[in-house]
Amino acid sequence: MVQRVDASASTTASPERVYALVRDGSTWPTWSTLDSFELERPGDTEREGLGAIRVFRTDRFPKPVVSREEIVELVPNRRLGYALLSGLAVRDYRAFVDLEPDGTGTRIRWHSSFRPVVPGTGWLYRRALQRIMTACVRGLADHAAGTT
Repeated sequence: MVQRVDASASTTASPERVYALVRDGSTWPTWSTLDSFELERPGDTEREGLGAIRVFRTDRFPKPVVSREEIVELVPNRRLGYALLSGLAVRDYRAFVDLEPDGTGTRIRWHSSFRPVVPGTGWLYRRALQRIMTACVRGLADHAAGTT
């Protein structure tokens, strides 16, 4: 069964500012629940472009996690999409960070879908990922606005 996670926040920062932070994996440990970033493979035409593989580490999940993610979609100042390659017992994980101009700022929507590898565990991953994604989108919004 497909599981879905969705979190949103608004910021006074411009879509360009928010997009720059999402595109630069080295900033994620500053505003997200992640502890470290490493670029395993650069993108096809730019460092963190399409095809880039980014590795994030965290000790804040129920146990330490190393996740490998490939950038699969980029729409300048509007969207970043990535696929999880490894790190969690899920498959077909796709996530998108969508940015929409909102008056004097930006509405950020971070959403994902996945299937659990082990039947019956989808709700557990969905619950944990919801907490993490909510913290990430709020941290991104605050950091982009300069309030953290």
